[in-house]
Amino acid sequence: MADKVNEQTTDSVNTVTVTTLGIAPAQAMATLYQTSSAAAAMALQNAVHAQNNQYALANAVMVEAVNLLLSSPRSAAVQASEKVENALTKFAEKIAAINTANNGGGTDTK
Repeated sequence: MADKVNEQTTDSVNTVTVTTLGIAPAQAMATLYQTSSAAAAMALQNAVHAQNNQYALANAVMVEAVNLLLSSPRSAAVQASEKVENALTKFAEKIAAINTANNGGGTDTK
């Protein structure tokens, strides 16, 4: 077995080692940047997906609320208007009763 290694082989091994050690920091940073950008892109995709789901849910709730308002036998607006009308009728009856009491039973308000 020979005790001496060919100089070209030694030079080639040294060149590969130096090149590998020289490229390692740049390759590590490139891998870091690629991984970070992929994670940021996935986070943005998740945010858009969540916003889309929230929009669809809001639309479904609005449609159901309008459906309930339109399909209910008596909506809140009808009930409120009836309460106002009843209150005005009772008020008019009380005014008429006060006028009757002040006029001695007549309707003349001289």
